Amino acid sequence: MEEQVEQIEQSGAPARRRVGRFDGGIVLPGHKTDGGELLAAPIPAEIVLALHQHFGEPALPCVAPGQRVLRGELIANPDGHVSAALHASTSGVVRAIEDRPVPHPSGRVARCIVIEPDGEDRAIDAGPAVDFRRLGPAALRARVRASGIVGLGGAAFPTSVKLTARADMHVQTLILNGAECEPYISCDAALVQTRPERVVRGAQIMLHALQVNECLIAVESDRVDAGRALETAIEQAGDERIELVRVAARYPEGGERQLIQALTGREVPSDGLPIDIGFVCQNLGTAAAVADALEDRPLTSRIVTVTGPGVRVAHNIEARIGTPVADLITLCGGYADDVQRLVMGGPMMGFALPTDAVPVVKATNCILALTTPLLRALDDEQPCIRCNECARACPARLQPQELYRHTRAGAFEQVQALHVFDCIECGCCDLVCPSHIPLAQAFRYAKGELWAEERERQRRQVARLRYELREGRMAAAEAERRARRSVPGQAEGATVGTEVDPRAQVIREAVERTRAKREQRDPPLA
Repeated sequence: MEEQVEQIEQSGAPARRRVGRFDGGIVLPGHKTDGGELLAAPIPAEIVLALHQHFGEPALPCVAPGQRVLRGELIANPDGHVSAALHASTSGVVRAIEDRPVPHPSGRVARCIVIEPDGEDRAIDAGPAVDFRRLGPAALRARVRASGIVGLGGAAFPTSVKLTARADMHVQTLILNGAECEPYISCDAALVQTRPERVVRGAQIMLHALQVNECLIAVESDRVDAGRALETAIEQAGDERIELVRVAARYPEGGERQLIQALTGREVPSDGLPIDIGFVCQNLGTAAAVADALEDRPLTSRIVTVTGPGVRVAHNIEARIGTPVADLITLCGGYADDVQRLVMGGPMMGFALPTDAVPVVKATNCILALTTPLLRALDDEQPCIRCNECARACPARLQPQELYRHTRAGAFEQVQALHVFDCIECGCCDLVCPSHIPLAQAFRYAKGELWAEERERQRRQVARLRYELREGRMAAAEAERRARRSVPGQAEGATVGTEVDPRAQVIREAVERTRAKREQRDPPLA
């Protein structure tokens, strides 16, 4: 790996860590909003809380229409291990549980709990603050799970699951990811400039939950104010386990695999997870939410960057979960005259919203309003000139031009052999391509086709297994009937003594023949 090593200074002291570079990547203009000012969005006229706004299974409603709720009250339970609880983000009356439009690349509708606020914003009675040092790791994870906390960097994976390490895994380091490498996004910078002590407190809680003694907080080197605020908070906490590390402002530095490679020089296996090599990555906003959870404050709001040339004034806004996006746009002065598209997320990995009536969800880190000059025309695509710029920019060290060629040909086995599932869909290849080929879109399509093929293969395998088991049962039953008829003096269905009854052996042989035939045709499911 090509190393570009830079010294990191902390409080005038010698650098504690030398930071390297991940493979590929590109430098992008920042267009960042000042993180020092944080607006509080007013309570909207209607709160729409999607039951599925996290990775895993949707939450299960535990309220009914007409029921009055308080801010922070549980309104939906997690369904299974990988799921997240949902809480009312203000006080009011549950008006409906129905399908509503939600933020999703497909523009689909999903089941939501609709609350009509009463304007009083009354909260549940919070218990006394808990000293996390008096709780064991399991109790801490239970508090985090009960608070509905998910990864607030955009992936929305349930945090309690990521804080659970298997017995055969040795976690070495907790990494708090504050590398907002996409242009325009600055919600994490706004958080650490206004509440850095909450981030440090959350880091201490997660260190205790994971039972590790090292935490690296990564912030981009060009976010000077954010780094200074965190540095001061770490010093005030006096916790030597926590270290601030400034990383290069290079996209996609915020990816887990890329950040781990830059901080430690180690690479996550292509078919593995960071925890497989001893790392757990969490977002800065997630850490602050964990700190709130220990004070009986569930996740009911988050910071959202509302920005782009399509809005009058860009702001970082603390908004209740379930607030319509249109309300945030209004708080920013409304749309500019030439606005063309609304995107949730950044310009590289975000997706277009069909309407601004969709609600803020736990994964909403940025609302980006774009204008015509920033949008690429669909007819700009030209034939590939084999310049290899896409391969040089790829942080996953793939060959995008070969992947694209096989995708166009429908050769999905070749696409999978070229490790298309290692693609993080960062869009670097798209941006540097002189032919304006939508490469990331093609790889997303190829993954969908491969997933569909795998689902169909599993469906066929299950159907074949059920058929062969049925055939085995029928063969055994027929063998039993023949065995009864072959024993002198025994009527159909009569009991035969164990010393002279040949039925058991005949049945066993039939079952063994069926099982051998099945295993020869198709190995057992993994």
